[in-house]
Amino acid sequence: MKHMIRDAGPSVGMPSRRRFVQGLALGGTAALLGGFVKPLWALDGPNQPHVLSGTEFNLDVAEVRVNYTGEPRLATAVNGQVPGPLLRWREGTTVVLRVTNRMRVPTSIHWHGILLPAGMDGVPGISFPGIAPGETFTYRFPVRQSGTYWYHAHSGFQEQTGLYGPLVIDPAHGERARNDRDYVVMLNDWTDMDPDRIYAILKTRSDYFNVRQPTVPEFTRDAATMGLAGALRERAMWNRMRMDPRDLIDVTGFTYTYLMNGATPVGNWTALFRPGERVRLRFINGSANSYFDVRIPGLKLTVVAADGQDVEPVAVDEFRIAVAETYDVIVEPHEDRAYTIFAQSIDRSGYARGTLAPRPGMQAELPALDPVPTLAMVDMMGALGEGGGHAMHGTQQEPMGMPGMAKAHHARSEFHNPGVDMRIDFPRTNLDDPGAGLRDNGRRVLTYADLRTIGGSLYPGPVTRDIELHLDGSMERFIWSFDGVVFSKAKPIHFRHGEHLRIVLCNDTMMNHPIHLHGMWSEVESPEGEFQVRKQTVNVQPAQRVTYRVKADALGRWAYHCHLLYHMEAGMFREVVVA
Repeated sequence: MKHMIRDAGPSVGMPSRRRFVQGLALGGTAALLGGFVKPLWALDGPNQPHVLSGTEFNLDVAEVRVNYTGEPRLATAVNGQVPGPLLRWREGTTVVLRVTNRMRVPTSIHWHGILLPAGMDGVPGISFPGIAPGETFTYRFPVRQSGTYWYHAHSGFQEQTGLYGPLVIDPAHGERARNDRDYVVMLNDWTDMDPDRIYAILKTRSDYFNVRQPTVPEFTRDAATMGLAGALRERAMWNRMRMDPRDLIDVTGFTYTYLMNGATPVGNWTALFRPGERVRLRFINGSANSYFDVRIPGLKLTVVAADGQDVEPVAVDEFRIAVAETYDVIVEPHEDRAYTIFAQSIDRSGYARGTLAPRPGMQAELPALDPVPTLAMVDMMGALGEGGGHAMHGTQQEPMGMPGMAKAHHARSEFHNPGVDMRIDFPRTNLDDPGAGLRDNGRRVLTYADLRTIGGSLYPGPVTRDIELHLDGSMERFIWSFDGVVFSKAKPIHFRHGEHLRIVLCNDTMMNHPIHLHGMWSEVESPEGEFQVRKQTVNVQPAQRVTYRVKADALGRWAYHCHLLYHMEAGMFREVVVA
């Protein structure tokens, strides 16, 4: 049966692997020719997307035809564009956004990371009923922050099919980090497949899109380095856990074409500069399911903001950007030459690509993809590493801890649960690990330990309550949950209005999860419990424990979920009620 599913999969009638990775040169095809959508990167010249600024906006959501791979497909667009137009607001104003649904199905827009009244948050079934076909919903709220954010659908799989766009809020008193040029760099994953079909395949065979599984030559190499017994023991361990050491992401570049500002790699989105200028690049990962490792060979990246909040500048060569995160960086190209903006997927199955150049039409050398990452013991066993430290469902082993380690508190719902593959009893708490594929790669890679929000915590008072939640999953069944309970069976989480909470997230899986709490800031703590960085999406690495403080100052009903779209659909979602 599984072989029959494999044969009926995405390879049927699909363009070649090279076509998917590279895409068509025109991405969304020429403007309005044959009824196709005009790519965002071509709307206002070669450098900037179409910008809508001010306080009142009219946004139309409709289906349009696009062609990224050689096969026309329908996308969900805002004002006929994929991505949607760049919205530019100003801190201290009140914005009014009239969103009209011109499709045959309901839709919505969520303003990701924006502090606003619950009724304006845009999550059907939680904060409002959604926007019915033919209807217009008016969002109206004060702008209480500044920085780089984005907007996207919260209806079905419309986020995967193109309903997303960048959002920049100018500070009331000017930018702290001076720059001469300012560009949005929005990263997305496009698929010609129907997302409902992708989800159905994942539910039937979760490893279907992972074609980078360990090979016989690699087993031979491992046997040469660790001995035959060691190589067999490691393979047996992974098989016993029903897991794959290369299962880094659910949907890969063998199905996706990765986009930068709506342009395929061949399309080569280009940002211009004059040598010696300070160029601000606002990176937004607006993907449905993809992590990217970003670098610009030949240039240092000075990170100046994370999730819209200014941080103490830190110079790096590379950073990993989780789904829904944003990072602002400053680069200073001094040479009269082109530089490649290179964003490779976490599993190295593809990349998005653009260019920084003094003149249009210039290109730089394209770096090779890094080796395919393999998960390490720390990704499986947490703080105990090779010493054990994990308890799998069904095992009777009680792991032994070590001094200084904090034992996780598992909910009863995690035990004897076919939706829970493993439980990490001693998760790691360090924030200075760049993650699988970036460790010891010879480049200076950003970690959460490097990030310090300027101005410190907004909530310096004592924490009044801790809430511990475990990120659980069953890879084989493609079930994802909090505390082993999927959303359809979960009760809301209740915050008392005004209380100061500490959220403790323990990742009992071997995949990264970007966790997003709507309506409130998440202030990540160091392992010692000190304020580290203010974010709206917190990435939790495999076998990791992350804590952050939340001030429950936003009345109403809010969404709380993993921002991997298929994980959210599969159950890693909760409702938070502040009352």
